[in-house]
Amino acid sequence: MITGIVGMGQSSLPYSPYVNSTKSASSSLSKTSNTSVNTDQSSSKVRKDDCQTCKERKYVDGSNESNVSFKSPGHISPGNSASKVMAHENEHVSNAIKEGNKENKELVSSTVTLKTAVCPECGTSYVSGGTTRTTMRTYSNNPYDQAKKSIEGSFLTGQNIDYVA
Repeated sequence: MITGIVGMGQSSLPYSPYVNSTKSASSSLSKTSNTSVNTDQSSSKVRKDDCQTCKERKYVDGSNESNVSFKSPGHISPGNSASKVMAHENEHVSNAIKEGNKENKELVSSTVTLKTAVCPECGTSYVSGGTTRTTMRTYSNNPYDQAKKSIEGSFLTGQNIDYVA
């Protein structure tokens, strides 16, 4: 039973957050009353309401697609960052689906990855960005295109070397 809160049983005893501890409630109350106005009671981090870093964080798209959001920098609150960034990345997926519906093209796969981070000032976790990877397959019946691809492929052979193996 919680005590010290009006309407919740005995109100003569002060509430103590310490269970089976020798610390008294008055010592914990005096500790919290000495904290700064815009710091959290449990640490020296700034309260989420007053965090300047979260207020000034801007998101911008780095792709070459012109019909997606965040081409110019825009603010997203940490609480809304996951849904907004996922919606933005889904715009890239819908563009890939449109491209895959064209003649002689097929969308093989599409993967969205969201990156998270923690604000160093207030400790709030938020989605810091995202990446969309798509794989397209193109079909061509032109023999010259097929020869061109094989020649280009021969130039790329050996470009990726696994130094660990």
